[in-house]
Amino acid sequence: MQAQQPIIVEKNRPIKEWAEDDRPREKLIAKGPQALSDSELLALLIPGTIHHNALDQAREVLKKNQDNLQLLGKRSVRDLVKMKIKGFGAAKATALVAALELGRRRQAGLSPERPVIKDTKTAAAYLQPLLADYHHEVFMVLYLDQSGGLKHHGTLSQGGITATIVDPRLIFKKALEESAVSIIISHNHPSGSPQPSKADEALTQKIKEGAGLLDIRLLDHIIVGEKGYFSFANEGLLA
Repeated sequence: MQAQQPIIVEKNRPIKEWAEDDRPREKLIAKGPQALSDSELLALLIPGTIHHNALDQAREVLKKNQDNLQLLGKRSVRDLVKMKIKGFGAAKATALVAALELGRRRQAGLSPERPVIKDTKTAAAYLQPLLADYHHEVFMVLYLDQSGGLKHHGTLSQGGITATIVDPRLIFKKALEESAVSIIISHNHPSGSPQPSKADEALTQKIKEGAGLLDIRLLDHIIVGEKGYFSFANEGLLA
């Protein structure tokens, strides 16, 4: 009996030469995005080249990020380019970072309709996707109307790994411009632990007192960590 010939797989074979059911684009159209793996979804964002098909590049991007989408979501364009993946340059890195940011905003509920912040849980759910991925401290403020509707949210400052500088006057100036009746302040802790520092406590008290003079209520200060959050209101520290 004649020996079976080994199957030869052409390395970096162009996706257009694959069976139609195996191509990520056609697979998504036929079966929906849920049917695609993480690497197949990424491949749709980063077009391949003659020498490097998109799926191979996508797999390499994931591999360089421990096959962890949460870790990938924290990468900047510079971070991705530094990984030196063949065929994957600044243009593809930019497209990938943009897509991840869109996903973050969708998760946070940013839409033409103003979200209503009902309580600490609602506020934290809104803030965590926006703050959790930064490697440095970012200070953000939510400006609310009488019913808790979000009138505006803004990043007030960005700092180093362990601290950021906040000018309360800028918070109050924007609150008056937006005719906000209440505010929620928030920042992240890149270290991962959301427990407040003495500086966090002092800043919270300072903002609370200043807001009170303007008849603006400080509803909460939420500190976002990698695996949770700390609420000054829930802990009774704003009474």
